[in-house]
Amino acid sequence: VQLQASGGGLVQAGGSLRLSCTASGSIFSINRMGWYRQAPAKERELVATISSGGTINYGDSVKGRFTISRDTAKNTVYLQMNSLKPEDTAVYYCNSWSPLYTYWGQGTLVTVSS
Repeated sequence: VQLQASGGGLVQAGGSLRLSCTASGSIFSINRMGWYRQAPAKERELVATISSGGTINYGDSVKGRFTISRDTAKNTVYLQMNSLKPEDTAVYYCNSWSPLYTYWGQGTLVTVSS
């Protein structure tokens, strides 16, 4: 599985961004896709995931502000990020999970200025 992420950038606090992640390769094996993030000097944390059955999970810090969705026909997962805060600044990593394998995309930087 290969994951291609896009959509990061610089935005002011209160603004919005949308990240996209497209999967290719052995996508039939994927049970869940989503996003994690890692800020400088911090551990990687869950942002949001969506399962093949449509179950969605959000990290506590983004609930009510971020929305994950998917386009099955395009093998793409989206992360709509609204009301961004400076503490959302991080490298965002796309992730795909199956019982046998976990894959990570290359990461896309999101910077929120105050």
